[in-house]
Amino acid sequence: MADFMKLMQQAQQMQGKLQQIQEELATRTVSASSGGGMVTVEADGKGQVTRVKIDPSIVDASEVEMLEDLIVVAVTEAQKKAADMAKDEMGKLAGGLNLPFSFPG
Repeated sequence: MADFMKLMQQAQQMQGKLQQIQEELATRTVSASSGGGMVTVEADGKGQVTRVKIDPSIVDASEVEMLEDLIVVAVTEAQKKAADMAKDEMGKLAGGLNLPFSFPG
């Protein structure tokens, strides 16, 4: 019975650490760019896009489709970086157990 209580205590500690990591990820920032830096996207550690920066030189009514593509590429890359960062942090918590983690979506 003592082993069960110890296991429950460890689970509670892990849950507290998980919450702490999630709060920390919300304060961290990743950025990604496309088009040689013409479009830059910042996201928090949870993958929420927080900023999009567009170089004014590429704002041209005849090039809207290209701009849209560059935004999609930069957003996708920023979200991937955030997911990788979260996976790394969760991996530290799991102690190398290689458990699958994903963003709620």
